[in-house]
Amino acid sequence: MGSVKQNLLLNGVLKEGILSDHQLGTLTFERSSMCGAPARTVGWRDPGYIHTSFLKELWPNTVYAYKLGHRLFNCTYVWSKEYQFKAPPYPGQDSVQRVVIFGDMGKGEVDGSSEYNDFQPGSLNTTKQLVQDLKNIDIVFHNGDICYANGYLSQWDQFTAQIEPIASSVPYMISSGNHERDWPGTGSFYGNMDSGGECGVLAQTMFYTPAENREKFWYSTDYGMFRFCIADTEHDWREGTEQYKFIEHCLASVDRQKQPWLIFLAHRVLGYSSDLSYAIEGSFEEPMGRESLQKLWQKYKVDIAMYGHVHNYERTCPIYQNVCTSKEKHHYKGTLNGTIHVAAGGAGASLSPFTTLQTAWSLYKDYDHGFVKLTAFDHSNLLFEYKKSRDGKVYDSFTISRDYRDILACTVGSCPSTTLAS
Repeated sequence: MGSVKQNLLLNGVLKEGILSDHQLGTLTFERSSMCGAPARTVGWRDPGYIHTSFLKELWPNTVYAYKLGHRLFNCTYVWSKEYQFKAPPYPGQDSVQRVVIFGDMGKGEVDGSSEYNDFQPGSLNTTKQLVQDLKNIDIVFHNGDICYANGYLSQWDQFTAQIEPIASSVPYMISSGNHERDWPGTGSFYGNMDSGGECGVLAQTMFYTPAENREKFWYSTDYGMFRFCIADTEHDWREGTEQYKFIEHCLASVDRQKQPWLIFLAHRVLGYSSDLSYAIEGSFEEPMGRESLQKLWQKYKVDIAMYGHVHNYERTCPIYQNVCTSKEKHHYKGTLNGTIHVAAGGAGASLSPFTTLQTAWSLYKDYDHGFVKLTAFDHSNLLFEYKKSRDGKVYDSFTISRDYRDILACTVGSCPSTTLAS
């Protein structure tokens, strides 16, 4: 088993130690774990072992330095270069917190050599922008369709090498997309073959998430003043399902005094999208997407719901049941009265066209590669920015300014019905 050396920089004092085995978890998988070709045939490659280190009782906002190492047979160690990361703020901490969110990035060849499944032309630009701005990023969410290996397992190594400067320094959280999970007869909600036979095994093993069951890839995570509820659109989310109960619990259990910014993430567009594929279906969403969930978003006052899957960028007004709940477009004050929906799946993969139909709820569209950045300045002020991958400049933005009482205020569908008698 490999070892991890941690250098703890506390109050200017550098402390060193080697993590014991009980602080490490090691996973692997076999060819028989793959669900079909090419992952089980020509795409197979032995993954070796994936080690996960669990560091507990870290001081909030403290910078830690660490090295990765391997113990040789003669009991000496070979060490990597030194990396650094900053421990997250404690839940509810009032400090500037910056979050980057995108979907469908994939990978690319820096040297221009031939690339399997080469349809992620914006991937390298997005990665470059994140690396250049890394000192101003605290956590990253890659919202499904991670590397498009599609059953050729070596592509995961290429992808993780590409994001190493990011993932070695800040938390790199993922959600499950169709290119990670979907395969016929394996319990996925969709019966297509988009995963190339991986059926979720690679994503669930390569990346750690705080899901109770790795096969059910939905989870919640807190970061300072944020609560993130991450859904798994490759499993059934409709009312009455196990995942629906999780989503409601995640939304209902947050303490909005400590974590006022409530964000819902899912790969497929469960809210609103003007993508041509959805317009042709007449749904302007993943079919059956928002029908069950919109009452939860409204009841628990979700601020922003974000998706990938469609390879473009689009932002809606605050909306509930197809009706905009605010005429404001850039500077929201007080109660939103609805949820702002954002498709941000243009981080790398070939772009998806929009319909020519004009929808009343769509405020901004961009047929280009880009990503989203959220900055919480405090418990009352949030900045949303959409940046293009080509230059890192902001092309769309809005702010939310409010107090805790605005979160408590009743809106349509968010409070129990009352009468004069009650």
